[in-house]
Amino acid sequence: MFMQHNVKSLSDFTIGATDGEIGKVKDFYFDDQTWIIRYLVVKTGGWLSGRKVLLSPLALQRPDWENKVFSVNLNKQQVQDSPDIDTEKTVSRQHEIELYNHYAWPYYGATGTGFYGGMGMSGMVDSRIPFEDAIAEQHLENYEGDPHLRSTEEIRGYHIHARDGKIGEVEDFILNTDTWGIDYLIVDTGNWFPGKKVILSPEWIKQVKWEDTAVYVDLPVDAVKHSPEYNAEVPLQTAYREKLHHYYGKSIRDHQIL
Repeated sequence: MFMQHNVKSLSDFTIGATDGEIGKVKDFYFDDQTWIIRYLVVKTGGWLSGRKVLLSPLALQRPDWENKVFSVNLNKQQVQDSPDIDTEKTVSRQHEIELYNHYAWPYYGATGTGFYGGMGMSGMVDSRIPFEDAIAEQHLENYEGDPHLRSTEEIRGYHIHARDGKIGEVEDFILNTDTWGIDYLIVDTGNWFPGKKVILSPEWIKQVKWEDTAVYVDLPVDAVKHSPEYNAEVPLQTAYREKLHHYYGKSIRDHQIL
């Protein structure tokens, strides 16, 4: 059984360095093509004047779920000396290179023997242009942000559009913490189908129009209306996932663990 957590439940987790607390998790950046979490946005405490820093899941040790702590294989000095990236703006590939070089993380696309402990990037395969190639194709002085790096906080509240009408809003995400891939979007059907929540796989999304704050899925309204209801109080079991995917005539394609 995969380890699943709602993204909201991970907010305010403490990030613990090898020599003390770094801060609290405030957001996550994901790639909107692969739907894999690339960074945790961490708000530091008074020791760094509340500066926000980006940390890759590569840095994580095995989480302490009970005490809500993500330990990282870094010390506070490393974090303090890391590139000062404005997390309120789109992060450029050049900034990512500086970040990965500073921490000596393997560029995404690299794999390892395990995820936690910072020893590999199991399941986190990015098929897009590698860092170096992307940089070579553009003039650095005009380098723009990566348009595919998005905030989970940003997309909450986006309207979900089916083929023939709206069906709800993005409420949260179900994260597979074995791979750090977003397996499902949790949809609050609100005024459309009162009292019902459903989940949708990113694989069923046709398009996200960021400028219109809208997500388009390749499903009819009626199908979503009568789909198996999601209960956040009940752990997501394999039987439910199989039922859901069978209902939509879709196969289950998890983020692969290499």
